[in-house]
Amino acid sequence: MRKALSRLTLRQLQVFRAVCESRSYSRAAEEMALSQPAVSLQMRQLEELLGQPLFDYQGRQLHLTAAAEALQAASRDLFARLEVLDMQLSDLAGSLQGQLNLALESSAKYMLPHLFAAFRRAYPEVGLQLAVVNHAQAVRRLGQSRDDLLIMTQVPTDMALDFYPFLSNPIIAVAAAGHPLCAASSLSLADLSGYPLLVREVGSGTRRACEEYCQQKRVRFAQQLEIGSSEAQCEGVLAGLGLALLPRHAVQRELASGLLCQLPVQELPLQRSWCLVSQRGRQLSPVARAFADFIQQRRDVLAALEQRFNA
Repeated sequence: MRKALSRLTLRQLQVFRAVCESRSYSRAAEEMALSQPAVSLQMRQLEELLGQPLFDYQGRQLHLTAAAEALQAASRDLFARLEVLDMQLSDLAGSLQGQLNLALESSAKYMLPHLFAAFRRAYPEVGLQLAVVNHAQAVRRLGQSRDDLLIMTQVPTDMALDFYPFLSNPIIAVAAAGHPLCAASSLSLADLSGYPLLVREVGSGTRRACEEYCQQKRVRFAQQLEIGSSEAQCEGVLAGLGLALLPRHAVQRELASGLLCQLPVQELPLQRSWCLVSQRGRQLSPVARAFADFIQQRRDVLAALEQRFNA
């Protein structure tokens, strides 16, 4: 190892990570409670130790150099190991402490707070860092080892992953109360195709699953309106813009209140399952291991969630 690398400090790496995440010296300074000249000085010292530039400005946009990307990966591994050490020391002291770094596909955000609340009742000293992403972003995060665990539905088959299906995530067709289709006793998926369909953005797992299913059933919607979140889809349906295929979790309150109706489509719901995913062979932190064990062992908690969202 180069002698210069032994002079790296954790503080320098913390400041470096803040700059990488914010892509701005001024925002990193604000986050770290430092002055901007202090951040600039730390980065210059870091570049001198490495012997290579870390950042490159193209116009007003800050970009990472190849050296910065390598250092970012190494610093992520280092701080992850320190986090695991902290958890192990807490475990030796008789209590589980630390932070669960979790990412999930956006439609799971309705279910996860209830699941984590049940977990935290068992382990009250555990914290949570949560990233809500779409399917494409989730796959990228898996490749970058950015999270302890990830919750998603369509698990990639071309990656070495361990996964555990634990909760159903049915996709249903919904319309605003009073829509003509709400009076039907039975519908086919093709019966919906004459109405506009509100869809998520490209990269959404729900959109991908619905498109594949409609292709399989040879149903094509002539009009599609792209809306970037399930909440906006729901509001669009309420506003009369069209129909939507949505996870039942996402519209449970609107269905219960009568604002939306679930259309009686013979080919629906489209049944999927939430899966807890991790990289194969990766050693989980004590907190992540406890969360995975909690999901696999506490069937009573999962049954209560199933009843809450799928009633």
